[in-house]
Amino acid sequence: MGFKIKKNDEVLVLSGKDRGKRGAVRELIPGKRQVVVEGINTLKRHRRATGPGRPSGIIDFDGPLHISNVMLVCPKCGDAARVSKRPLGDGTMVRACRKCGEVIDE
Repeated sequence: MGFKIKKNDEVLVLSGKDRGKRGAVRELIPGKRQVVVEGINTLKRHRRATGPGRPSGIIDFDGPLHISNVMLVCPKCGDAARVSKRPLGDGTMVRACRKCGEVIDE
């Protein structure tokens, strides 16, 4: 599966409780087509102490979002835009912004 969003890309959340917020992609879960975005979809988990290295308490963590609910933010124009794939002169495929036409991958 070739995703048009990669790790460390800045994305805009399109739906859900965090709609309109931006954040960097921390993790991709390709089997479920999900992404974990830094500071978005923060969840709480009550955890029992299981040893000296894992204390008990309420743990905050970023939950996954479906990849269809985020859109890549172009680093050149700063707007959320769809992504196209385009070949360079040497034949390698790169991602490009559909709004400004600039190459995202270098």
